[in-house]
Amino acid sequence: IDSFYKELEFGTGGLRGIMGIGPNRMNKYTIGMATQGLANYLKSVYTDQQISVAIAYDSRNNSAFFAETTAAVFSANGIKVYLFEELRPTPELSFSIRHLKCKSGVVITASHNPKEYSGYKAYWDDGSQIIAPHDTNIIGEVRKISDISQVNFKADQSLIEKIGLEVDNAYLDAVAQQVLSPKSIKNQSDLSIVFSPIHGTGITMTPPILKKIGFKNVHIVEEQSVPDGNFPTVVYPNPEEQEAMAMALVKAQKLDADLVLATDPDADRVGIAVKNSDGEFQLLNGNQTGVLIIYYLCKKWKENGKLDGNQFIVKTIVTTELIKDIANSYNIDCYDTLTGFKFIAGLIRELEGKKKFIGGGEESYGYLIGDSVRDKDAIASCAIIAEMAAWAKDNNTTLYEVLMDIYSEYGLYDETMVSITKKGKQGADEIIEMMKTFRNNPPTELGNSKIMKLIDYNSSTSKNLISGEVEAIDFPKSNVLQFITEDRTKISIRPSGTEPKIKFYFGVYKPNIQKSSFTEEMTSLVEKVSSIKEELHL
Repeated sequence: IDSFYKELEFGTGGLRGIMGIGPNRMNKYTIGMATQGLANYLKSVYTDQQISVAIAYDSRNNSAFFAETTAAVFSANGIKVYLFEELRPTPELSFSIRHLKCKSGVVITASHNPKEYSGYKAYWDDGSQIIAPHDTNIIGEVRKISDISQVNFKADQSLIEKIGLEVDNAYLDAVAQQVLSPKSIKNQSDLSIVFSPIHGTGITMTPPILKKIGFKNVHIVEEQSVPDGNFPTVVYPNPEEQEAMAMALVKAQKLDADLVLATDPDADRVGIAVKNSDGEFQLLNGNQTGVLIIYYLCKKWKENGKLDGNQFIVKTIVTTELIKDIANSYNIDCYDTLTGFKFIAGLIRELEGKKKFIGGGEESYGYLIGDSVRDKDAIASCAIIAEMAAWAKDNNTTLYEVLMDIYSEYGLYDETMVSITKKGKQGADEIIEMMKTFRNNPPTELGNSKIMKLIDYNSSTSKNLISGEVEAIDFPKSNVLQFITEDRTKISIRPSGTEPKIKFYFGVYKPNIQKSSFTEEMTSLVEKVSSIKEELHL
């Protein structure tokens, strides 16, 4: 019933679903219909020129077959196809679109979803995931494909060109050019790094980039090094999950390594572990890693004389405000976008030629350094994180100590996300009601602090709950609410766009802390988040 009761919907990010038979599943036919719709749209936009697209795929079961199906339909419609000869990371697909001057691109991936899933992500000519107006226009074209007979599957092999090494080298060169501390890497070339690709595409590019920029002591988690769509050693192939990092941590402890890195199956997200003050490995959350990256980029850009007031950083509205504090201290503009890297890429495109993008990221373990790629990039992130670790060691400190120094300078932040699953139609209705209640009857106080501001991205307004004053905000409409309190607590609420979930993001803050009291202060913030959850009945 679930396979046939509806059609798998082509959304703003493309397709994602369980593989299998039926219109509500990922298979040759649903992918063919999506590709035919995208091909029709491309031909309507670029009417008088040869259109080209790039296609990549990850390690999931059927990924190569789905990529070949996509190539067949594009070529059958007279579109030139550059198809990667083997699996490659999503960020390399983004890079290849601009490198090969394509009009669009597709990567077959379900990111870090369970093994039963596959996905189809569509990109535009700047290498970013598709945004307005193209997203809704493409959805419209895909919906016009009402019958499989409207799809041309007969490949024109003369229009399909296999790509690999040349694009690999160009991509690695672009990432390597972002190195900011070559001397530190040279001095610490034997830095002990443990890396796991968690059975995914990270194995193709992460070891090569670490070697290329100068690291000689990289240890691969062998049990997770072979690409495998069954992900046999993990429940979820997601570096956000401690269980997915377990093998890498065991290896790091045995080797007494300096750093642990792990990428998800399509290598756009990275999880890391560093040694704490007691010499024990500690996993960092997505906000903490993002803070270290942005701090390091700002510091080194300034030291290297690269700041001229014309640079910027981007984060999403649910990502830690500490990134903005750091950027402000270096007089670097920091912009917020809606959740999703396509919005970060959209802002980079908007400011191209006017301001230089340094870096950015989101709390869900995705970061981007420089603008040669226009999606989150775990390969470049691994390179910059390893470089940061070498720089820290070269200065007789560690990344953990650097993070403590940042908290001492800017104030302590603790961020947590709670995701509540509500399945089926009843669940969807419950999520609608929850958002309606929070919107129409917002709390007046949370965590013993008055709520000063209610930001409603659906109505593009920011309301001062003390004065009643309402201001317009310049954001695309999105079903997101934010509460900001007097003590800078930030609570964000949003239904997921891809899963039957409602997500709550908590950010709490404490100024003027001493490194010696870090544990106690962090405990008090964790307790504060717990009390806010209770107040919201979560």
